[in-house]
Amino acid sequence: MKCTRCKKQAEVELKSHNAAFCRECFNYFFLNQVQKAIKTFKMFSKKDRVLVAVSGGKDSLALWDALLSLGYNADGLFIYLGIEGFSNVALTKVRKFASERGAKLIEVNLTNEGLAIPKVKEKTRRVVCSLCGQIKRYYFNMVGLKNNYDVLATGHNLDDEVSRLFSNVLHWKMDYLKEQSPALPSEDGLLKKVKPLFRLTEFETSAYAFFKKIDYVDISCPFSKGATFTIYKKHLNSIEYHSPGTKIDFYQGFLKKLKPILEESKKEKKNLCKICGYPTYSDVCSICRLKGLS
Repeated sequence: MKCTRCKKQAEVELKSHNAAFCRECFNYFFLNQVQKAIKTFKMFSKKDRVLVAVSGGKDSLALWDALLSLGYNADGLFIYLGIEGFSNVALTKVRKFASERGAKLIEVNLTNEGLAIPKVKEKTRRVVCSLCGQIKRYYFNMVGLKNNYDVLATGHNLDDEVSRLFSNVLHWKMDYLKEQSPALPSEDGLLKKVKPLFRLTEFETSAYAFFKKIDYVDISCPFSKGATFTIYKKHLNSIEYHSPGTKIDFYQGFLKKLKPILEESKKEKKNLCKICGYPTYSDVCSICRLKGLS
């Protein structure tokens, strides 16, 4: 099998693109897809200060590496979750990555905030993955605003976005569908958020991380077992295997055909939390309420 671009021996086959690439050309393809996503949705420019939410996993570190390789002003933000046997490993990987590239890393320790995930799990009956995501989004936003960043970038890939879209359509969660996008503009109390990897699959980010020798966390969070999104990804991967290109067609079809219609509908206006100023539909945001339980 020959590389589609240079005709050398190929190492990666991408059936959804009807292409195969050698290592060098695949890395070029990957960076080109990231750049195309940034340009198409006007995510940010070389002048902007970009804060990359990094977990220690392959996707967020691949994104940070790609943005640095493309010449963007990108710093990292790591949220220490306080999960035994997982968080320390992730922190070590992220610190090593930043040190090797001379990149700036900001750290937030949820244990010091009274919101370590194991403790939060004990306080409430809510699904821990949902709570964890909510807490991380809160600190991504607040840290970004406090440090005067222009935009927050997350490592959500095509598989993540398609699984989320599938779930939202399956259950007709219209409010979530309205807010699903590769780029969400800044609002009062909210930093602009972007997903530059939305055109790339989990397999493709794995290949990029492998080729670039990125040392990432290869163990799963102990609280993620049985997560619904994992089940959705499994079935969507089966569909993609039998019909390559289905994932990107599904997601791009949503962006082109349904998203414009949803954006025409009015959004319910949010208040600002009277304690911390974070946007909420009530007087006090859910994170401040969680802190009150400690």
